[in-house]
This record gives sequence, structure tokens and C-alpha cells, in this order.
Amino acid sequence: MKSAAHRAHQGYILVGGLPLNNVHPDLARVLITPEQIQQRVKEMADQISRDFNQISRLYIVGILKGAFILLADLTRELSVPHTVDFMALSSYGKTTESGAVRILMDLREPVEGQHVLIVEDIIDTGHTLRYLYHILKGRQPTSLHTCVLVRKTRQNLEIPLDYLGFEIPDVWVVGYGLDYADRYRTLPYVAELKKEIYSQD
Repeated sequence: MKSAAHRAHQGYILVGGLPLNNVHPDLARVLITPEQIQQRVKEMADQISRDFNQISRLYIVGILKGAFILLADLTRELSVPHTVDFMALSSYGKTTESGAVRILMDLREPVEGQHVLIVEDIIDTGHTLRYLYHILKGRQPTSLHTCVLVRKTRQNLEIPLDYLGFEIPDVWVVGYGLDYADRYRTLPYVAELKKEIYSQD
């Protein structure tokens, strides 16, 4: 199997913003359109399929709730054998501040000796993914890789980021799995949330 680590960040798209026309009044602008998401997810799936084409199974770990849409779209495009499991972690509340990370739901089987791919929706502070990466690394998988839809430009991640969809400005974003207080999660695009919405808390 070819190493995926050396391809970290290759092909990601730096996005700016598109004007909103009669969408949701709580949104400031669309950052990533449904068409852009669909194309980039297909590209990432193709790269993952090439990188893991010589293994018997890829164990994919989706992080709830935010990654469920990305995970569904990504896995349907994969051409390599894979299974899907989920973990749930607590980091965000209903405020803009991140708290301590804790595991709410763990995996159903050990990852020791397996090729593991973490699928996450966003790298914001980077704290959640860093915590999860080290937890799973300690369980001794054969390999451990990461796939993330969006990363905010402010962050310098201290762990390998192997597959990245888009790099976005440092703003609050919602849609395509991303939420604010469990709202806006099923929007088909990624959009910036107006500051006055989340600054009310």
C-alpha cells in the first residue's frame, strides 16, 4: 500500500465565498457549493481507493454527528473493501468555546492490526481530532489516517492530515453535516453563519 501521508493537503481547495440569494436569513454567504463538495468528495474517494488498493479491508471511523453526510457520500465512491463504524465525542456545546473532549460512544471492535481511516467534518481548534488520533494510535492499528472535509486557515495541526477537502476562512460554518446548536446540519452546501446568530449566547 502506498503511503497516504506524503499526499497530505494535495488537491484541497481554498474557498472564498459566493453571495447568498434567497436562502436562509441566518447565513452570510455560501462558501462551498453542492457541486464543489460532490466533485471534491469524489476526488478524495478516488485517492483513498488508490492508496489502499492492496489491503483486505479499510476500517472507516466516522465521527458523529458532523461527519455522517461526508461519510455516506465518501464511502459510496470507494472502490476498496471497507467497513464503517462510528464514534461520538463531546467538545462543542451551544457556545463558541471548545471544552474538554470526552468519548460518548466508542467503537464496536478493536482496531489493533487494522488500517483505520478517521473521517471528520471540520478542524476548528484541532483539539478534538488531536485527542482522537492519539487515543486510536494507542490502540495499535497497522496504520492510521485522517480525512477531513474542511479546515480553518488559522490552525497548524500537530497530527498528520492525509485527505483534506477544503480550506476555509476562520468563520463559523454550517451545512453538509456542520451545525450550530444542532441546526442547519442538513443544508446541501457549506455556508458562513451570521455572527449575530452565535453571539447571542
